[in-house]
Amino acid sequence: MGQTYRYTLGTKTYQFRDLAELMAKATAQRSGDRLAGVIAQSAQERAVAQMTLAEVPLKTFLNEALIPYEDDEITRLILDDHDAHAFKAIAHLTVGGFRNWLLSDFATPGVLASVRAAITPEMAAAVSKIMRNQDLILIAKKCHVTSAFRNTIGLPGHLSTRLQPNHPTDDINGIAASMLDGLLYGNGDAVIGINPATDNVAQAIKLMTLMDDVIQKYEIPTQSCVLTHVTNTIECIEAGAPVDLVFQSVGGTEATNTSFGFNLNTLAEAQDAALSLKRGTVGSNVMYFETGQGSSLSANAHHGLDQQTCEARAYAVARKFNPLLVNTVVGFIGPEYLFDGKEITRAGLEDHFCGKLLGIPMGCDVCYTNHAEADQNDMDNLLTLLGVAGCSFVMGIPGSDDIMLNYQTTSFHDALYVRRVLGSKPAPEFEAWLSKMKIMQSTENVTLSDSLPAAFVKPLNAISGGN
Repeated sequence: MGQTYRYTLGTKTYQFRDLAELMAKATAQRSGDRLAGVIAQSAQERAVAQMTLAEVPLKTFLNEALIPYEDDEITRLILDDHDAHAFKAIAHLTVGGFRNWLLSDFATPGVLASVRAAITPEMAAAVSKIMRNQDLILIAKKCHVTSAFRNTIGLPGHLSTRLQPNHPTDDINGIAASMLDGLLYGNGDAVIGINPATDNVAQAIKLMTLMDDVIQKYEIPTQSCVLTHVTNTIECIEAGAPVDLVFQSVGGTEATNTSFGFNLNTLAEAQDAALSLKRGTVGSNVMYFETGQGSSLSANAHHGLDQQTCEARAYAVARKFNPLLVNTVVGFIGPEYLFDGKEITRAGLEDHFCGKLLGIPMGCDVCYTNHAEADQNDMDNLLTLLGVAGCSFVMGIPGSDDIMLNYQTTSFHDALYVRRVLGSKPAPEFEAWLSKMKIMQSTENVTLSDSLPAAFVKPLNAISGGN
C-alpha cells in the first residue's frame, strides 16, 4: 500500500488512500470509471484530485507501482525497461511541472525524443489528467514518431490511413471492390487490413494471399494484415503464408492479456517469426497493435485502476516490440465505457497524446457504436483535432460503416477531407505511387482521376473471380 494523499480546501480535507485512487479521481468523467466505482463523486473532488496530483513528484511513479511488481508482467516491463539516465533530465519535476515543461519551447521534438524511454505510462497518464484538450493537441504535435515497412509512416505533414475492406462473409468480390474503392481515394498507405469474419488459419491465409496478390501485381508500397489472433499468424508464417504484419489487441495488465490468450513471450515469438521473412523494403517494423479504453475493465482485469491509466500501460507493451502501427479503437467498446461524443473525443486525444509521448506510432480509429450518444459530426470533430495533433493514421472504410463489425468510423472520403483541409499528405512512397498510377493528379491537391484506371480493374476482377 502506498502513501495517503491529502488536500485541504477551505475547511474540508480530501483524502485519497493511494496513488491509484488519486489518479482515478483526477480523471475526466467517463462512464467506464463510473461503472468501475472509481470515479470522483463531484466536480469539486475531481478538481481537488487534479491539484493534488499536480504536486506529486515524477519519481513517485518509480517507487509506488499501481499494480505490484511481483503480480504483473506489464509492471515488470515498465520498471525494468525504464531509462534511468534519460530520466535525469526530468527527475526534478512534479506532474504539474512536467506539464509546464512539455508545453514550453524547451521541449522540442528532439528533446522529447530523448526522454521517451524515461517516461513511464503512469507518468504520461498522470500529466494528461491535468491537461486541457489544447494541451494534449499541442504536445502531441511536437512528438515526432516514425515507423517503416514498405513505406514511412508518421512524418510531419503526413497522415496515413488503414484501408479496412471488411465483409460479413469474407466475400472475395466484396473485399476486392472495397480495396479498389479505397485505393482510388488515396487510402491504404498505413496498411490494408482485414478483420476476418471467419477467424481461423486457413481463412487468414486466403485473405493474406488476396491482398498480397494485389500489392505485388501493382507494386503498391504498402503492407497487408489479417487481424487474426497472434497465434494464428504464427501458424500462417509456419505454413509459408505472405505475412507482412503481425496483429494483436493488447491491454495494460497481464490479466487482460491473459484473457486475450497471449503474453509478452508470445509477442516476442511472433515478432521474431515475422522479422525472419524479411518482407519489408524500407524498414522492419512488423507489429500492429490495437487498444481501447475499457478493455481491462471489460475483462475484470483492471486492478481497481481507472480505464485511461490501464490504456496508457498498454502502450508499454506496444513500445517493447517496435510496432509499425498502434491504434486506439476509441469508441468501439460502447457507451458503457465512453458514453457520448464528448467522452469519446477526450479519450481519443488522451490516447494519442500518451502514445506519442511514449514514442509509439499512434493512430486512432475515430469511431462509435450505434447505441452510443454520438454521431458522425462528433467524429468529424475528433478526426480534425487528431489531424491537427499529428495523428499517424486513421481508418478508411466504405461509407464510414463497417458492415462486418457493425460500428461507425471514418470513410475514405473523410480521410481525403482531413488531408485537404490540413494540407497533409500520404506516406511519401505511397504518394509517389498514387501519382504514377494517375490516382493523385497533384502532390499539392489529392483529386480523383476522371475515370477508373483500366489497368486496375481487369486484374482485380480476375482475382475476385471475374465478377
